[in-house]
Amino acid sequence: MANHLFLPIVSLMIGAALAVLFGRQRWVARGIVVGSVLFHLVYSLRLLWVVAEHGRQVSQAGGWLAPFGITFVADGATAIMLAVASLLTLMTVLYSFASLDEGYERYFYYPLVLLLLLGVSGAFMTGDLFNLYVWFEVLLLASFGLITLGGTRAQLEGGLKYVVLNLMGSIAFLIGCGLVYGVVGTLNMAHIAERMQTIQQPGIMTAIACIFLFAFGSKAAILPLFFWLPTSYHTPPVAVTAIFSGLLTKVGAYSLYRVFGTVMQNELLHLAPWILTIAWLTMLVGVFGAMAQMNVRRILSFHIVSQIGYSVMGLGLASSLGLAAGLLFTAHVMIVKTSLFFIGGAAEQIYGTGDIKKMGGLARREPVLAIFWFLGIISLAGLPPMSGFFGKLALLQAGVTQGAWLVTGVATLTGILTLFSMLKIWNEVFWKKSYADISKLPRVSLGLLLPGALLVVISLALGLGASVLVDYTSLAGGQLFDQAGYIQSVCGLDGCEAVFQAAIR
Repeated sequence: MANHLFLPIVSLMIGAALAVLFGRQRWVARGIVVGSVLFHLVYSLRLLWVVAEHGRQVSQAGGWLAPFGITFVADGATAIMLAVASLLTLMTVLYSFASLDEGYERYFYYPLVLLLLLGVSGAFMTGDLFNLYVWFEVLLLASFGLITLGGTRAQLEGGLKYVVLNLMGSIAFLIGCGLVYGVVGTLNMAHIAERMQTIQQPGIMTAIACIFLFAFGSKAAILPLFFWLPTSYHTPPVAVTAIFSGLLTKVGAYSLYRVFGTVMQNELLHLAPWILTIAWLTMLVGVFGAMAQMNVRRILSFHIVSQIGYSVMGLGLASSLGLAAGLLFTAHVMIVKTSLFFIGGAAEQIYGTGDIKKMGGLARREPVLAIFWFLGIISLAGLPPMSGFFGKLALLQAGVTQGAWLVTGVATLTGILTLFSMLKIWNEVFWKKSYADISKLPRVSLGLLLPGALLVVISLALGLGASVLVDYTSLAGGQLFDQAGYIQSVCGLDGCEAVFQAAIR
């Protein structure tokens, strides 16, 4: 039994408690949050190796056998998402040191960041449907605190829109959990998958699957449930927007992969044409929305929506190949999107505005910042040698292999339009002549430049070493779609139902 799976959860709980206790002592709180996130990152990187060498890792809380106890499961998809989440959180904390004033730090900013990572990590590792709901609520509470911390009118308005739709998704999720329990009598994911093979009411399960598609789709910001995102993500500080862009919608996408790819495979096959339609519509609406905006963070926020369409495309292909390609793309876009928010936020801080019409000349004033921005946008658009090229190439290859021509064509078009809309920021912010005296503008600090630059370098490194990442995501995609292997890993060779029947005799 892999009891080490509880280490990142316990460490983050302790770190958050200590950060609250020492919240008034600024440097102590900073040291605690960095130490907690670093531990999480090191553990996640080791977990990548453990899963590759030894397969799925499973732990049962309190020694209770599945399906009775609280189950934690880590496979390739879990390890990838944990590693990227901890990396992005670490970069966000470092960016926060340079960008946030002391007031945010005094009012429990760092404990909320650790609680956010706690909720995300629990959602990635849980093997129980109801506990997935619990972890969603943990991250929702932390994210609502972060989006409204500061108390400005814009933040409160954006936070209200954010929390209302997310609560609707949570209610739908809870209803879905109740319906699943009423039909199959369990909430353990492995046990659900096993019992669903004998269900004689496919229509009911398809209806439940649609409820989960709404619940997770609202959190992933798919069409038509995305409107809360571009109206709220530009209101908090850049550090908060950046970590939200990297983590929150991706937890929704991961949950879609886990619940449909591992647990409800038959329903995934039934809904796949509709999911692919949602995917290409989400791509188009997101990228056209971005092209219409004139604010750096609003443009990037709409691109979050369009890029989620690619992740949903991987799910809609309903195969281990599609899930592997979707995981590869999702890991890439988490890194690159966060880096672009960091770099765009640095430009915004220099000019004191995010309106691209009021900016300009930054390539001459800050050439290093401009170089990393340009590398970031070609990665987002999917050009070599950046990681985005291989993420989109994997999805396009999977789409062509499975004959999904429409969504593959739209994905290609969206990549071109993404480059066009991001070049708009390049031309307006970095390349055009500034009408203001740029010599009087403040210089970008190393603390603002370094986190985004490091993430861009990581994207480049992943692109240059793409074969390793492709191999690992292929392993992860295969594990996600291996329902029988998942059941055996959680409950043993005899399956969950045999354990359940033996216990009630």
